[in-house]
Amino acid sequence: MRSALVLILLLSGVSLAADPVPLWNGKDFSGWDGDIKDTWRIEDGCIVAGNLSEPVKRNEFLCTTKTYGDFELKLRFKLVGDKARANAGVQFRTKRIPNHHEVSGYQADVGQQYWGALYDESRRNKVLAKPDEKLLVGVVKHDDWNEYTIRCEGPRVRLWLNGTLTVDYTEADEKIERTGVIGLQIHGGAKAKVYYKDVRIEELKAGK
Repeated sequence: MRSALVLILLLSGVSLAADPVPLWNGKDFSGWDGDIKDTWRIEDGCIVAGNLSEPVKRNEFLCTTKTYGDFELKLRFKLVGDKARANAGVQFRTKRIPNHHEVSGYQADVGQQYWGALYDESRRNKVLAKPDEKLLVGVVKHDDWNEYTIRCEGPRVRLWLNGTLTVDYTEADEKIERTGVIGLQIHGGAKAKVYYKDVRIEELKAGK
């Protein structure tokens, strides 16, 4: 029965998922690249950046060394600090900018008026899609743990914040790459601290 179901899915072109795997081992930064000297650290089983005593100097990103194409990514995060200015986010299908601390690619945004939004970091530099503010009432948990689900299939990108679909975006520009690294951001300019944990991914393969 299972073999027949798999065959049906393959013939119908439905994306198939590998088993979800942890993207972070919970102990060290193996498989990740970033400023682990001054910015990124591990506290109580979480990846952490920033502090509440002084503003974060600049944007910093901790990125996977492996690239991904189609996938479903889930992770939990908590952002604390100045609500008017604190900001963070999850990069995906992203590239490191050579000899620079910035990256270029999609971001599932966190903080300010950008909760649940899809931003194009250091590329088009604009919000590509965002939810209605009314949708977020009761969804965002300020100063507490939230969860993002990010699903990329071909040109389609969907974001769920705490189980609520906030973005369903189809990329119209065929020149935009559909592969890249996954990254965690702390945004500069605010007294803020961000925590990330339970990072896990399912890689998807389009049925042929």
